[in-house]
Amino acid sequence: MPGVGNSAGGPSRSADFSWHIREARVGDLEPMIGLLRSLFALEPDYPFAEAKQRTGLQQLIGRGQGTCALVAEAGERVVGMCTVQTVISTAEGGAVGWVEDVVVDPAYRQKSLGSGLMSALEAWAAQQGLKRLQLLADRKNAAAQAFYQKRGWSLTRMQAWRKMLA
Repeated sequence: MPGVGNSAGGPSRSADFSWHIREARVGDLEPMIGLLRSLFALEPDYPFAEAKQRTGLQQLIGRGQGTCALVAEAGERVVGMCTVQTVISTAEGGAVGWVEDVVVDPAYRQKSLGSGLMSALEAWAAQQGLKRLQLLADRKNAAAQAFYQKRGWSLTRMQAWRKMLA
């Protein structure tokens, strides 16, 4: 996927810097882990565990095969990220995407990077023929709730449940 920063596919400019969206690379691991540290600080259900996050990112980056890991880059610095993985939904009768790890460095928020990441992720999903995207957001994270709602996402009546196996 070429770098994407705006609807025309090129870099975008904010008042004081330019940025673009691109596929994550192995060399992005350290800044991505830093971003996950800040994201997981907001999510008590998912404590930060660097070794686990490193392993997960290593399995996602460059894998292809129904996965996409994107970063937002300002200059030479990774300042945002998001990931999506495909699963088959019997409700939709086909492939859907599970979005995770949507996070922008706090110093770069409110500069359209989150929207740029989501637009690029949605374009990837459409290109893959996915029928729906879904994600989890902490119910106490009002900023995230407002962000997703503004971008056309809607709440469902479903609840997230989990059972740890290992």
